[in-house]
Amino acid sequence: MIVLKSPDEIDRMRTAGRIVAEVLEKIREKIEPGITTLELDRLAEAECAKRKVRPAFKGYGGFPFTICASPNDKVVHGFPDSTPLQEGDILSIDFGVVAEGFYGDSAVTFAVGRIEDKKQKLLAVTESALMRAIDLAVAGMRLSDLSHAVQLHVEPAGFSVVREFVGHGIGRQLHEAPQLPNFGPPGHGPRLKEGMVLAIEPMINAGAAAVSLEPDGWTAVTVDGEPSAHFEHTVAITPHGPEILTAL
Repeated sequence: MIVLKSPDEIDRMRTAGRIVAEVLEKIREKIEPGITTLELDRLAEAECAKRKVRPAFKGYGGFPFTICASPNDKVVHGFPDSTPLQEGDILSIDFGVVAEGFYGDSAVTFAVGRIEDKKQKLLAVTESALMRAIDLAVAGMRLSDLSHAVQLHVEPAGFSVVREFVGHGIGRQLHEAPQLPNFGPPGHGPRLKEGMVLAIEPMINAGAAAVSLEPDGWTAVTVDGEPSAHFEHTVAITPHGPEILTAL
């Protein structure tokens, strides 16, 4: 069942979204060759404590960390560890909080120092695919119009859309209806309505779309070892159009 939020509830979600954006900016400032994703995880947890909010992911379904840290060929849900980042890596950070009973959720893929052109193009195409979907997040559109916009942008650029993981509704729960794939034909699914809030999150691979799970049961990796990028925003559908709640 799709839950519509009142203006007051969306205002409370703005608080959660703003905090997510602030913490991701703190992480951005620290990313450089030599830092570890475990250090970034501790930074995110400390920033949550400072703001008196709860990390959304830690403990969710047994996930043991505050951030999902997925470098290079890791697609999503990667475990932070003590391996130093290297020049030329890319690193997806997925992060969320619970504030005033509501969730915010966002992801950014960062460049670690200078990266090769293929990775730079992957990041640019994935982020612009997200923005194309957000532009269509207006009342009256069909849900799959957003899905199609991502696929239509990504595949002609030579990249592939991950099928196993999708976007979702968000609010008092981290994952609410509806599910939002990043592929498919337009004109299907429920019509978007004012008060819907969606976590829109294309996960795009430089090579094949297929992924596999690592033995930890969480970390998804590309089957061909090619890099993957992930960008996400929490977006409210308002009378004035889409509002990105997780933007600074």
